[in-house]
Amino acid sequence: MRKWLTIFLSTGAYLGYIPFMPGTFGSLWGVAIGYFTASLPLYAQGLSIILITIASICIAGQAAGYMGGKDPSSVVCDEISGILVSLFLIPFNAFNATLVFILFRFFDILKPYPIRLMERKIKGGPGIVLDDIMAGVYANISAHLVLWGLG
Repeated sequence: MRKWLTIFLSTGAYLGYIPFMPGTFGSLWGVAIGYFTASLPLYAQGLSIILITIASICIAGQAAGYMGGKDPSSVVCDEISGILVSLFLIPFNAFNATLVFILFRFFDILKPYPIRLMERKIKGGPGIVLDDIMAGVYANISAHLVLWGLG
């Protein structure tokens, strides 16, 4: 039961098994979760991001052990955590969610410094998740700048 639950959660309810762009589908699942958390008070949004990130670190490391490999592409809980960080403090609407999604995927794929370094140096669950958290921070800052620039 524990293995099944770990795989289920780490793959974003099996979205990670989609044979093409599993990270993109995991990110979309994260946007859907972000839609529901956006209505929570600010402290609850922050707490939910922290708890989901901690859970992702734990289950991503376990799932990688079950599946083999350092960071299996089917593990998408890291993208879910990262996109939630991207959405934090951004008013949730269709334009903002699309902007944040595009920026997050850009930074998650490109992995500018120090994201790629973190991905290479940090092992296990933290290594799987923290690079996506950093991509989320970059996307969040970039989205704030874009939205500020648009007025």
